[in-house]
Amino acid sequence: MTIDDPLLQKLQKLGMIQIDPQKSEAIKKSLEDILGFVENIADLPLCDTQDKIQELADPNHSINAQKATPLRADTPAIDPTIPPHVLKNAPEAKDGYFIVPKIIE
Repeated sequence: MTIDDPLLQKLQKLGMIQIDPQKSEAIKKSLEDILGFVENIADLPLCDTQDKIQELADPNHSINAQKATPLRADTPAIDPTIPPHVLKNAPEAKDGYFIVPKIIE
């Protein structure tokens, strides 16, 4: 894709930015390079990627059993020692909660 002056002006308006006219050619070249990179990503064959992801997520898969660190169980837990340390930094706290001034009438 080619970045021309009208497109660059539109991008300036949308982004609410000002581009120095002396730097516009370099910026257009950089944007073209970025778009070229994105187009290369779009061309990648990803048809069987989901299957590979599911295989790697399986803890019993041979790759995971040999090379990877097993995933920890994602269980919520509350450490009773943390809230007092956090609340001691608050200007005001009560019953394990921060007390803040009312801002909505």
